[in-house]
Amino acid sequence: MKRVLVTGATGGLGRNAVEALLERGVEVRATGRNLAAGRALAATGAEFVPLDLAATGETSAAGLAALVRHVDAVWHCAALSSPWGRAADFTAANVTATRRLLQAAGRAGVARFVHISTPALYFNYCAQLGIQESFRPAVYVNDYARTKAEAEACVQDAVAAYPHMHCSILRPRAIFGPHDQVLLPRIARVLRQRDGRLPLPHGGCVTLDLTYAGNVVQAMWLATTVQGLPSGGAFNITNQEPVLLRDVLAALFADRLRRPFRIASVPYPVLAMAARGMEALARFTHKEPALTAYGVGALAFDMTLDNSRARQLLGYVPAVSLSAALDHTATWMRAHG
Repeated sequence: MKRVLVTGATGGLGRNAVEALLERGVEVRATGRNLAAGRALAATGAEFVPLDLAATGETSAAGLAALVRHVDAVWHCAALSSPWGRAADFTAANVTATRRLLQAAGRAGVARFVHISTPALYFNYCAQLGIQESFRPAVYVNDYARTKAEAEACVQDAVAAYPHMHCSILRPRAIFGPHDQVLLPRIARVLRQRDGRLPLPHGGCVTLDLTYAGNVVQAMWLATTVQGLPSGGAFNITNQEPVLLRDVLAALFADRLRRPFRIASVPYPVLAMAARGMEALARFTHKEPALTAYGVGALAFDMTLDNSRARQLLGYVPAVSLSAALDHTATWMRAHG
């Protein structure tokens, strides 16, 4: 593997992916929207191409062809990942951009395409343990989940159209670690705003999976290098250590970061009603609500994933344990505020 294109390289997972590839001596072409993060990646040795894949004016067919030229693999981390937004924006970022990138890669003769998807497409406001990759709810919970499922369908179309290009789909659950811009920063902000008090449904007594970013990158490398995989296969990716939400948050913020931390238990129906009210208001203000029904539900219902396929076909066993991952994350958070 000589050169890999990483999309969404200025996001949390993308930055970890670029760093890991460079450490392996692999040449990296990185693309993303954050110019400051792009300059930092370029300083480490990556070739940075500033680009918004969802902006069709920026990403002409010729531009996409140049982006994938002379790369052996594409790691597609770019997406609009949010519990709230316009349906058209999710379609542009998650479906149209993915389809066009797959077409460009297939036409360029790229050998491997690793698509990062999400377990959000499983969510159905019910407790679920050991979810397998084949599960689908009756209705997708939001536009993010729906469009990520549609993006996976684009991958399957590419499998049929470009048999030379091996495709894999990874569904990592709740990614955290260095460069995280979503999960832990949001919790940290709430703790700062509320003097260390974190309101959670059921007091955080919900069982879930988390995944250290470095372990997701490990799975991406396996999906790129393991021979004999069925093209188009989907794999759940977690740290394979289900935990109670309250325990893991206390282990990070109270034990490792030594910050004021106290969970306030709030009945789920109260939070759900508040979230739906905020969503209704947001339809008029066009501003993301502080709470969404999905965001509250994800903290209220048990949800763990079956990792059997990843273990058996990819040979994926997380290299970094949850305890070590929390140590690394705390060190990074202290260093970066």
